[in-house]
Order: sequence, then C-alpha cells, then structure tokens
Amino acid sequence: MSDATLSWGMAWRLARRDLSARFRGLRLLLACLFLGVGALAATGTLTATINHNLATKGRQTLGGDVQFTLWQRGLNPQERAALGRYGTLSEGSRMQAMASFGDTTAPIELKAVDQNWPLVGRLTLADGRKVGAPSAGGAWLSDGAAQRLGITPGQHFTIAGQSLTALGIIADEPDRLSEGFALGPTIITDAGFPHRAGLDAPGAMIRTRTRMACAQSCDAQAIADRLKAQLPSSGIDIRTRDKAAPGAENFIGRMGDFLDLVGLAALMIAGLGIGGGTASYLEARRQAIATLKVLGATSADIARIYVAQIAAAALAGSLAGLVVGTAVVPLLTHALSSVLPVDEGLILSPLALSRAGGWGLLVALVFAAPPLAAARDFPAMALMRARVAGAGQRWRRGAFVPVALGLVAIVALAFAGSANIRTTALFIAGAVGSFALLGALGWGLRALAARLPRPRDPIARMALANLHRPGAQTGRLVTALGFGLSAFVLLAVVQSSLDANIARRVPAKAPDYFAVDLPPDQLGTFTQAVKATAPGAHVRTVPALRGAILAYGPDNAPTRVADLKEVPDDAWALKGERGLTFSDSVPEGNTVTEGTWWTPANADQPQVSVDEKLAKTIGLHLGDSITIGLLGVERSAKVTSFRRIDWDSFGFNYVLVFSPGALAGAPYKLAATISLDPAHRSGAVKGALLSRLTKALPGTSVVEVGPLLSAARDLLGQVSTAILAAASIAVLAGIAVLIGAIAAARASRLYDNTILRVLGASRGQLLALQMAEYGLLAGLLALVALALGSSLGWLVVVKLFSFDFLPDWPHVLLVLGAGLVVVLGFAFASSLPLLNARPARALREL
Repeated sequence: MSDATLSWGMAWRLARRDLSARFRGLRLLLACLFLGVGALAATGTLTATINHNLATKGRQTLGGDVQFTLWQRGLNPQERAALGRYGTLSEGSRMQAMASFGDTTAPIELKAVDQNWPLVGRLTLADGRKVGAPSAGGAWLSDGAAQRLGITPGQHFTIAGQSLTALGIIADEPDRLSEGFALGPTIITDAGFPHRAGLDAPGAMIRTRTRMACAQSCDAQAIADRLKAQLPSSGIDIRTRDKAAPGAENFIGRMGDFLDLVGLAALMIAGLGIGGGTASYLEARRQAIATLKVLGATSADIARIYVAQIAAAALAGSLAGLVVGTAVVPLLTHALSSVLPVDEGLILSPLALSRAGGWGLLVALVFAAPPLAAARDFPAMALMRARVAGAGQRWRRGAFVPVALGLVAIVALAFAGSANIRTTALFIAGAVGSFALLGALGWGLRALAARLPRPRDPIARMALANLHRPGAQTGRLVTALGFGLSAFVLLAVVQSSLDANIARRVPAKAPDYFAVDLPPDQLGTFTQAVKATAPGAHVRTVPALRGAILAYGPDNAPTRVADLKEVPDDAWALKGERGLTFSDSVPEGNTVTEGTWWTPANADQPQVSVDEKLAKTIGLHLGDSITIGLLGVERSAKVTSFRRIDWDSFGFNYVLVFSPGALAGAPYKLAATISLDPAHRSGAVKGALLSRLTKALPGTSVVEVGPLLSAARDLLGQVSTAILAAASIAVLAGIAVLIGAIAAARASRLYDNTILRVLGASRGQLLALQMAEYGLLAGLLALVALALGSSLGWLVVVKLFSFDFLPDWPHVLLVLGAGLVVVLGFAFASSLPLLNARPARALREL
C-alpha cells in the first residue's frame, strides 16, 4: 500500500468485503440501537401525534375560539357586552342533578345549551343525525345515562321534578374533552331548563360557560389577554383554543417527557452494549487489523475502514428501529383512543423520527469511538499480542473530540424537545452521575482486588485475580451489571410506588355518597330521609361556595393574580375558581400548624386559614390578606393560620377556610357526605335512598362514590401500566447490555480456559471460577444498584409525576434478587460453550 490515505470510496469497498450481510459480530450493536431508537421513535411519534391533534382540533375541542367560565352566576350585561364585541356567543351551564325514570334514579351531569350551540362542529347522534341544541322539553342523553336509566328515545323521564323527553342518544359530543371530569353521564337540555327546574337558585353549584367564535380569523390569545385586563376582578376563567384541554395537555406533556427520557435512558444503557459490541468486533478482527498495518495501512486507513463498517451497522439498526417504532404507533393509538385525544392510524412525525435517529447515531458515535480509537492508534505488533498486553488503555486522546461533541449534541437534543427543562436537567445529571459512579466503582474494585490478600482456595484466588489482571473486563462488567440491576430496581420502585399511590389516593374507605346543592333550611328533611332509609348512617355537612383568588400578600403591596405571567404548578388554587367554605372550628382531618384559629368572640371578623403548602409556594405570611371574587364581589380577609390538610381522607378539604364573618351575607348551599352502616349497603337500600332523596329534595344532587373510585383506580391503573411498559424498555436494554458484556468477555475467557485446561483444570473448576467471579461482582453491585435504582425511581415518581414515594421495599428486594438470578443465569449459559471448547483447536485459533 502507498503512504497516501485511502479514499472513503476505497475504504468502503474494503469494509464491505469484510462486512457480513448479516452483520455477524455487530448484532449486539444492531440490537441495542434497534431497542433504543425504536422506543424513541414510537413514543416521540405518539406524543407528537397527540399534541398535533390537540393543536389542530383545539377550536372544535373547546367549542369556539375563546371560552369563559364562571361559578354560581352567569355573565352580567357589562361582561356580556365586552365579550360579544369580538364574535358570536353561545351561553350554557353545567351542574350535578338527579334523573329519574320509573323506579330508577341516577346522578347525571346536566348540560344546558342555547340555540347557538355548538358554535363549532355538530352533535352526532347514534342514529347518524347531526343536531344542535334540543328543543324545550327535550333532551339528548349520553349512552351511559340511557343505560343507567334504562330509557330509549321517545320515553319521558324527570330531572328535579320536571318532565323531559329523550330525543336521542349521543354518539359524539364535539366539545366533550374540554368539559373535564364529570361525576355522572351527560344529559343535554335547552338553556332555560335549569331555571324552570329551580336548579339555578342563589348558592347553587352551577358552572356557566360562554363560548365565543370569532366573526373572522382572529388572535384568540390576544383577545383573552385584553379581556383579562378589562375584567381583572370578575373571576372569569378564560381559556383559548390553543389550550382547549389543559389537563390533558399537562398530562400528555409530562408523559411525553417521561417517555422521551426513558427512551433516551434505554439508548444510553444500550450505548454500553454498543461500546462492548464494537470492542468485541474489533477484537475478533485483531489479526486482520494488524495484517493491514504490516502491509502499510495507516491509522487513518484503519479508522476509515472500520468507521464505515460501524456506521453501516448503526444506520441499519437505527433505520430498523425507526421503521418498527413507527409501525407500532397505530397499535398504541388504538389502545389509547378511548382515553386520549388521538386518532387511530399511522401518522408520521418527521421531527420525532429525526430526533430518535439522531440520538441513536450520536450514542453510537460516543460509545463506538473509544474502541475505534484504540484499534486506530495501536501498533501492529501490539495488536498481535493484544490478548495479554491489552489494547484499550490509550483510547482517550483519539476519542476525546468525537465523544465530547457527541455528548454535547445529545444534551442539546434532550433540551431542545423538552417541555420541562428542570426534569430534563435532573435526568441528565442523574445519567452523568450514574456513569461516573459506576466507572469509579469499576476502577475502585480493580484497585481493591489488586491489594487484597490472596485467598488460599485456588478458585477464590483466581476469581479475585480475574478482577484486576491485564485485559480484565471488570470495568465493563461493573457498568453493565450496575445498569442492568439498577433497571430492575427502578422498575420495582416505580411499580410499587404507583400501586401504593393508587391505594392511598383512592382509598377503599370513603363516604358512600356526596350530596351537593342542599338548601340549609332543608338539612333536617335531608337527614330524616337518610336516617329513615339507612339507620345508622353518618351525615356530615359543610357550607359550599365557589370563588377565585384575586390578590394576596401584604396590604401595602399585594400581588394580583391577573398580573402573574406564570402560575407555579403547586399554586393550582390560583387558577380559576375554587371551592370555599366557612367554619367555626378546625375542619375534620385538618391540623393548624402555625397561627391560631378564630374564637366565637372574633369569628365575625374577616379571617381566613390557608393550606400550608399553598402558603409556602406563593410566599404568604401570617397577617397578610387574601382577596377573593365571590359572585362578582370582592371580599378580603386576613390570614390568621396555616393548616396541614389530609388530602387522602376523601372528605371535605378546602384550601381556604374562612371565618363566618368573612362570607356573611353570601348565598350558599350545603355539601354533604353520607357514610352508610355496613349492614345497610345493599343495592336495594342504596336504590331506595336515592329515590327517597330525589323525591324529597329534587334540587339536590347525590353522587355515589363507589363508581367514581372504580373509575379513578382504572385511570391510575392505566397510567401505571403505561409507565411500567415504557420503563420495561430500559430493563430490556439493560439485559441486552448484560448479555453483550458477558459475550464480549467470552473471547478472553476462551484464552484463559484453554490455558487452565492444558494445566489440568476440570470443567467443574472452570465453571466454579466463572460463577465465583460473577457472583462476587453481582453481590457487590446489588447494593449500588439498590441505591441507584431507588434514586432514579424517586425522580420519576416524585419529580416527574408528583406522586408520593412509597416503594414496597420487600417487593423491591425480591425483584433485585430475581435480577441477580438472571445475571448468574446468563453467566452460567455463557460458560457452557467455553467448557466444551477443545484445547487443541482453541490453541490453533489464538
């Protein structure tokens, strides 16, 4: 060969001749890239698809361009005029109610709409008709309402004593997603029905919604900003078509971040397999590389030939991952179409696919560069004796630049597509810390093994020596085993914490019924009806109002909520109207942590007790004031105490509890819980109770808690399943890396085992030697994996999904033990071919 560097074309021709069509020797690299890129392609495409649907269908989801929501009142003339100048309005309301048909009574979500509804789209019925608002005296019923009442179109039923005709069954309600969580199936009536039925009396928990459709193309956000400035104290919650379903968007954003980070974690773990697979591949071609160098090939020639081979394999693995990851998206959309705003079918997202493919190639670059640099820079004679001399100690200089550039690009891609910069930063810091920890641990174990006293037992002595001898795979095995076992711990921690959160947040013990819109003067009638039907039942009531926090802080420098550019996640009480109440005493399940509760002597003064978590989030202090908007009127109260709230009690919990004097004169109704005696929880008693309460108090809505708990458990269970399915990808990547690390060590094991067999070692001794080495490493790494996996699990559970960290430690330890069994099982399986190798043949191939 000449001294001139080979052209890329010539290098590729040489590389292609040596590269098997089945990528023999590079299959670990292919498998690792396939797993990581496929996971990122699938999750990225799914997230992009959902976000695209939310963006493009925002107007239909919202039912207009801008939506205005109020509690316990409708728009006043000034507000209606301010809104109406921008486009056509459609006014409606939603509330809880009770529907009856014959002897059957069921809680429903009553939605009253005017003749302009829907401003966007049409309501589709089960019989195929496209309709709008129902006529007076008629109603559209959701399928759930029709089934619970046992009613068919044309039949009559009652709500609050008023007769209605079932005009049809709803197949598709255009603005359903923006309505949020409902406590019962929906029934749609004309806008005047709540007033005719007496359901809109002062203090009733009625929610009015006015949607506006621009007369022509408009800037919805600019309109919303102007209206907020014009009506700062109205308490109106304003939402635009760009944020038609904020709850769904927030959940999807967090889930998307989590899926991306899990995919990237799987890819980074798989990177260890890429590095190990590349090192094994180059080790198998050690003699070929040495021969090329002896024949005159330069280091640059070697680099080009094998970079071409590794690049071809990386492209093949990445493309396969992209294809399969995209292909599974229709399956995911079909599974999620009932709970998320996503269309079924195959939808391509060039940005998500480019990001996944770019991540895959960058990870391949970062982890393949060190072994390539080692093969490039080592002299030919050193390569000839690399089995005993080692060839991997001088890679750092040649690999530093590509590794550094690749890492910078990986981090930049992670931040570029993240909706939560803080979570992404924590993840990257955790990944860097994990690699650094395991790398330092591998170095430390080698150094420690070299200094420990030599055991008398020959098997133990040789197992210890294998951890630090030249060419030892300790560093690679420590990293692979550490991440593999950590993935098992992570999965167990996340799973058990989610299960515990489901059990805690959706308690098995809860009131049997919630009742709303109970007039205070009819409390006796309500209690009497409950006791007469279900003796021994416990009834608890609290005053219930709705209002919005308008301002808070010192009297001389209050912070107005309307002026905040962004509301912190933990300050959710500042967003729109919230439940309010007043009480003479500290509510059940609450504990005063700072300040004092008002006494009967000063209860007529305007005072308020605040949830301590909200107070800490917004910087509230004792003596500050809070101003609320209540039915369009501003009221202020002094903060005199902070409370710790037991949110898990599933009872009445309010962020703000006022003194009776603070809300004096405001119309209100009562909310109640009913806890039945266990002896009176039969279906017959429950049916009789609902029927009796509906007849005695037609304007009061009673909601059974049991179905709500089941729905909440199902929803949290779906979230848990999605998280575990995503996290299992990291476990698969960890297992692939583990297999790769064991396979990479097999070549050196063959050399060692051959020499030992020649010296008289038995197969049993060789097997015991390898199992002792892996057992020693796995045992030491189990504690590290427990700490590392638990830390990563804490980040996922607490920081990303805001759940409590409640791992089941016996379950976690059991899973970790299973992981150790898997590790030793792979080690045993990898030993069997080595035990069967014939020394004479092995010596000829060395």
